[in-house]
Amino acid sequence: MSTSRPAFPGPTELSSGAEKLIRGRHATRAFRPEAVPAETLRAVFALAGAAPSNSNTQPWRVEVASGAARARLADALRAAHAAGRTSVDIPYSEDMYEPHHRERRAAFGAGLYGALGIGRDDHAGRAAYDAESLGFYGAPHAAFLFVTGDGGARLAADVGAYLQTLLLAMTAYGVDSCPQGLLSFYADTVRTELGVTEGKLLVGVSFGYADETAPVNRVIAGRAGLATTTGFHA
Repeated sequence: MSTSRPAFPGPTELSSGAEKLIRGRHATRAFRPEAVPAETLRAVFALAGAAPSNSNTQPWRVEVASGAARARLADALRAAHAAGRTSVDIPYSEDMYEPHHRERRAAFGAGLYGALGIGRDDHAGRAAYDAESLGFYGAPHAAFLFVTGDGGARLAADVGAYLQTLLLAMTAYGVDSCPQGLLSFYADTVRTELGVTEGKLLVGVSFGYADETAPVNRVIAGRAGLATTTGFHA
């Protein structure tokens, strides 16, 4: 009697749905002002809580800003940016990128700023767009993901798994999103405005419903080929 596993059946209804969901998610950088209904918010974040983590430790704390809290925070972030008051919990350096990373960033930047009509050497225009993005690209909501515990790389990896689960949960519920590393450059401002007392800020996520008329929302980032990123060993 054979004990070998049956041959892989090929794509299934579940795999087809998953591929559509994963490939359908992309960053949105212009939003309509209408809020996501409260019941949808709760469903999305409840689903995101199913994310995996080492030994089920779930080392994340999530703070969601909407309405007046979101408006106050946007004003505070812009003020901190204008004053140069950065505060970064998890170190960032341009030196962490390898040459091929920089090539990918440059290619994406060319597409993004090109859609915005900002030239390659228009440094003032790029700086102004960065400042504008601290208003969450006009999104009615922003979520901030904090790493609890010692905030080290291993715990941050778990929060990264939560982040991807959250983004896919939003996509599944028809909510558009944009993870923004820049928001994490003002951790103390976020903590003060939202009354946060624990964790290190990893990333912020602006979310709501996309403005489909905005050219910037038609920018789709390419992906490296499978052979470039993945090795199979037998």
